[in-house]
Amino acid sequence: MNGSKGKYAWTATVGEKGQIVIPKQAREIFGIKPGDTLLILGDEKRGMAIPPQEQFDKLRGMIFGADGGLK
Repeated sequence: MNGSKGKYAWTATVGEKGQIVIPKQAREIFGIKPGDTLLILGDEKRGMAIPPQEQFDKLRGMIFGADGGLK
């Protein structure tokens, strides 16, 4: 679904193993490919969020330093 420009909403069904399928349009828009790792944030009052890869990289850099902890 597409609301305001650049704003989207989708639904996903949770399977018996707790897995969800990210809708194709969402995967295409956000460049999510098989094997990618997603960061899922949760707040019991505000819900869950899956930030874009750039935010994950920024957070990793803040925690582990500019090189992301890779040595």
